[in-house]
Amino acid sequence: MAQTNFQLRALVQIDRLQPQFAAYNGATVQGSIPLAGDTVLVGELGPGNEVFRIVDVALKAAQVEASTQIVEREYGFFILRSPHNSEIITAREAILAHTGLKVSDRKAPVVESSQIITSVEPYQAQLLNKWRKGTMLVPGETLGIVECSPAAYIAAAANEAEKYASINLVEVRAVGKFGRLFLSGSEEEVRTAVGAAVNCLEGMEGS
Repeated sequence: MAQTNFQLRALVQIDRLQPQFAAYNGATVQGSIPLAGDTVLVGELGPGNEVFRIVDVALKAAQVEASTQIVEREYGFFILRSPHNSEIITAREAILAHTGLKVSDRKAPVVESSQIITSVEPYQAQLLNKWRKGTMLVPGETLGIVECSPAAYIAAAANEAEKYASINLVEVRAVGKFGRLFLSGSEEEVRTAVGAAVNCLEGMEGS
């Protein structure tokens, strides 16, 4: 059997899942629902179909549960959850051992853009509400948007934003070419949240 040349697009452990982000995941994941306080491991890798083997390796190595495993175009994406941080660490190390890679081999996240829109107009709010899976965007609120690549890292940014500010999560898109986070609230809180999300992404190391 030919050896697989893995490409580790993203691998990030998120500790202490925040209540809104946990609820958002509960509404969008395929499998086991993460709860507030859980630890999750989020990964994006190529070749895409290897995600099924990766999840299998992790489930056999640790007491973790699979929340998501999908192939989005050319990359595979997964989320594993556990109430125990140590089990997620064991799963992560098993995945790295299987691929022959280190955490430092992952791609470093790049903040592609961030923006803040104050006093959102009603028609734009309604457009966003058509496809959001989180909280409704109310006209007059401030909207914050953060975009990054690889996409999976936006999950960590969303959780970090909720830690530092009183905001509402509108949408968290962690698959595709770019990850996108949409959040809303008062202007002050949204600015704080966007800053926390950007700092989270810029603070992650990788190749």
